[in-house]
Amino acid sequence: MIGYTGRVTGRVGAGLVGEVLVHVPERQGTEAFLAYPALPGEVLTVGTPVVVVEYQPPRTVYVAAALG
Repeated sequence: MIGYTGRVTGRVGAGLVGEVLVHVPERQGTEAFLAYPALPGEVLTVGTPVVVVEYQPPRTVYVAAALG
């Protein structure tokens, strides 16, 4: 999961549990995960492209804004 890219579908920020859709090639599709910001204080709004920095099974990821 680490390094996979996705898009924010529910605001991610301090004190919030957001949601992201992540493309998972092994499962041939896109899946929803609960998301927290990887960088303290970072706020990611809906539509922001993100990269998975940490994965905690079964459905939680820590994400950061994707560059470029």
